[in-house]
Amino acid sequence: MLRLGATKLLSFGCAGGLSSSVQPGTVIVADYIHVDGKNVPTDQILSARFGAHHARQGGILHSDIMIAEAEEKQQLYRETRCVAVDMESGVLARTGLPFAVLRVVCDDFAKDLPPAARVALSNGSVQVTALTRSLVRHPRQIGALITLGADAAKAQKAISLFLEVHPPQA
Repeated sequence: MLRLGATKLLSFGCAGGLSSSVQPGTVIVADYIHVDGKNVPTDQILSARFGAHHARQGGILHSDIMIAEAEEKQQLYRETRCVAVDMESGVLARTGLPFAVLRVVCDDFAKDLPPAARVALSNGSVQVTALTRSLVRHPRQIGALITLGADAAKAQKAISLFLEVHPPQA
């Protein structure tokens, strides 16, 4: 995008909850991204265009790895005070360009992700073979996967409704 001349950037999608103040379906327009040990502020004007005044605000932690365990999520919240975590927004923050972050919480801070979610999610898509292998190895995780699927559906509905009610401003 930078080579094509982008001058402003938007990171959008799902995030994992780190704080009890956000639940699956909470829409966040971030104030800052915590990346490389520092807080990088988002562009306030651009954030306002994407509904900052109508969404939960707060920091989002960038992580290069999936944060899957509840204990780790809660520890990261205590260390950073970020309300959620994602794996993409830090890349935008590192560009130095004005950016905004619009995320919806997909998984609860107090729950571990089931093993299948840890191995089956890659680059925003589900790897069916990895999912199937994990289910065969650990069939008791099916209930947790169903709960995670319901939370993800709640998140998808919440972000769709948010964008319908608060469409991005030109």
